[in-house]
Amino acid sequence: MSVRVTVQYGTRRPWAPAAASLRAWALAALGQQDGAGQLGIRVVSGAEGQRLNRKFRGRDRATNVLAFPGWDLQSGQHLGDVVICAPVVAREAREQGKPVRAHWAHLVIHGVLHLLGRTHDRPRAAERMEREEAGILSRLGFPDPYEGDRR
Repeated sequence: MSVRVTVQYGTRRPWAPAAASLRAWALAALGQQDGAGQLGIRVVSGAEGQRLNRKFRGRDRATNVLAFPGWDLQSGQHLGDVVICAPVVAREAREQGKPVRAHWAHLVIHGVLHLLGRTHDRPRAAERMEREEAGILSRLGFPDPYEGDRR
């Protein structure tokens, strides 16, 4: 797959990974998909994350990751955009006792998989998506974020 990944920073605090890391994680999630195109990743503040979540999902709070699908990948167009809220990621990693970098990688991969059509709205779909995420993260040297959550 030939995808150009563009990274924008609306905030860098709390800590946010370098653009090269965000790109690498996104490309790992894309894997061996056919096609070409572009993908955007934007790292945002809590205020911007809250505005976007309110506008597009009707929820008046910041969330960790939002995915906005674009056009058809097969035609070489825009795959979509992944928006990640830096302070939410930092807080969640701290609360869940996870390494911050691993949580960032997980959420980039999670967002990109949503752009590829993966969902977690039903139990079986959630299990498939979680296994796919864990496999990609493992190949990148990160632990399974769901370890202990599966029965």
